[in-house]
Amino acid sequence: MISFTVTAVVFGVVFLAELPDKTALAGLVLGTRYRASYVFAGVAAAFALHVALAVAAGSVLTLLPQQIVHALTGVLFLGGAAVLLMKKDEDEEEIRRPENQSFWKVAGAGFMLILVAEFGDLTQIMTANLAARYDDPLSVGLGAVLALWAVAGLGIVGGKALMKRVPLRLITKVAALLMLALGVWSLWEAVAG
Repeated sequence: MISFTVTAVVFGVVFLAELPDKTALAGLVLGTRYRASYVFAGVAAAFALHVALAVAAGSVLTLLPQQIVHALTGVLFLGGAAVLLMKKDEDEEEIRRPENQSFWKVAGAGFMLILVAEFGDLTQIMTANLAARYDDPLSVGLGAVLALWAVAGLGIVGGKALMKRVPLRLITKVAALLMLALGVWSLWEAVAG
């Protein structure tokens, strides 16, 4: 059974954390050069794989005592908030252009770019933390993958327009504050429980 509350919380946290990430900019660059649907297919597949790995890792954490899980996720969320607050604006990365516009070349380029760039990324670690925190892998996985796909879609189709209207620093600070709140809440539960 899917919890819409957990899915919505995970979607919001992961969406805000991923918006200022370099992969949104990479999706924007790929989307301006190639057919958007081909780019999205590759990027979406890579994000689905990353979420599956993160949820599996988070599910293993649920085997530990609850107080340890809350303390661990609290520290990791606080660390994630610190990373977001301290990171500098990222420039667009140079992306190799596939030799032709075939589906497999373009989708493969998007898949490989995200697969490499996102491995061990903050949002993957956050997804593992959320899976451990809520002990609801399906809801967490659904919220995370939908958030990542939404950011990828925005980046591919209209990222430049969004970034002109909403300052990247504001998005980063909102994501950091959400992570800070989740970290404090998890630590409080570890101490109180």
